[in-house]
Amino acid sequence: MQTTVRQLKTGLTGTIEIPSDKSISHRAIMLSSLAFGKSTIKNFSKGQDPISTLNLFKAMGVDTRFTDENTLMINSTGKLISSKNELSCGNSGTTMRLVSGILAGQNFDSILTGDESLSKRPMKRIIEPLSLMGTKIESLEYHAPLKIYGQQLVGIDYVSPLASAQVKSSILLAGLFAKGKTSFTEPYKSRNHTELMLEYMGANITCNNTKTTIQQSQLEAKTIEIAGDISSAAYFIVAALIVPNSDIILKNVGLNPTRTGILDVCKQMGANIEILDKKTVSGEAVGDLRIKYSKLKACTIKGDIIPRLIDELPIIAILATQADGETIVKDAQDLRNKESDRIKSVVTELSKLGAIIKETSDGFIINGKTDLIGDCEVETFKDHRLIMSLFVAGLICQKPISIKDFEWINISFPEFEKLFNNLYS
Repeated sequence: MQTTVRQLKTGLTGTIEIPSDKSISHRAIMLSSLAFGKSTIKNFSKGQDPISTLNLFKAMGVDTRFTDENTLMINSTGKLISSKNELSCGNSGTTMRLVSGILAGQNFDSILTGDESLSKRPMKRIIEPLSLMGTKIESLEYHAPLKIYGQQLVGIDYVSPLASAQVKSSILLAGLFAKGKTSFTEPYKSRNHTELMLEYMGANITCNNTKTTIQQSQLEAKTIEIAGDISSAAYFIVAALIVPNSDIILKNVGLNPTRTGILDVCKQMGANIEILDKKTVSGEAVGDLRIKYSKLKACTIKGDIIPRLIDELPIIAILATQADGETIVKDAQDLRNKESDRIKSVVTELSKLGAIIKETSDGFIINGKTDLIGDCEVETFKDHRLIMSLFVAGLICQKPISIKDFEWINISFPEFEKLFNNLYS
């Protein structure tokens, strides 16, 4: 499906509620399936990725049902059973990497598959540490499909060369089934939704800066209320900052400090953002955001903030085109291992719009403030975050742009266009 986006002549105004966090939704399904008893997941994400996770656990014998549109009940014995069929992860790297850790410690074998895009994404980063714990995983040169031979695992003290919440979570979830202690140390602190939820559900887990240690645990069934996804909020944040005369409020946004790198960058660039009604829900920080159109200045984004905003870098690139000066993004080489090579795709497609942007080995350099022209068709490589970022860019382009494969936003954010329509004044 191809969508045309035109320059917005008036500002964005009004209040919307951000849909539920995809990362937390994945983990809520997984941990509730491993807990004994009935769990209630409120505000569950309906993106295709969390649905892939849900279907996978249903295939392993977990009883699930929706009591209303966004409330999911999970009734589990705390034990999984072998699926008769291969387990499809769809397009979801989170599903494949985290579930690999869970399946490594089961008493049965499993095969995880993915779509064409997921089958190109690197899995060596989880296969190597899980192998150290005693499991055996067969793959095609460290890519899906993965055949996982369930084993009795042993704990390890693993020092990771990269800060990755998916790798960390995979090892910690395997640690739930391993003899002894399992520790994971990362160079920077990546998002910690897994650790917070494990603690909330009674796991034997301790966190000390960048080192997390877990032991065998029986999880407790709980009610989990999922906050709005700050990665989804990012598109509205940037749109309000760059579309003149905008003033919006985003309700129920997750404000976990390991995810709020985009807010830190925006404020460093001079953004007018106010946090309202901050509170803690099911172990996670939540609040409302008020964002107003702002005059922005460039900055450098590098180092330990990168894991806190890795998914938001494509939309930050749009923001940087409207900031005075040279914005430099460094230490983000893992962008090349996403649904597309996001460094190359961001640079290529923004250049078509008239942005002054240069590719580097680990990021990009953007010179602003630049008037974006548009009047072109952009490729999206079926990358949902690139599609949504280009949509926001289209709101300030002088001429319309056509976005290919727009339906791929359903991977993470099926409500995206409808919510934008609610803010057009």
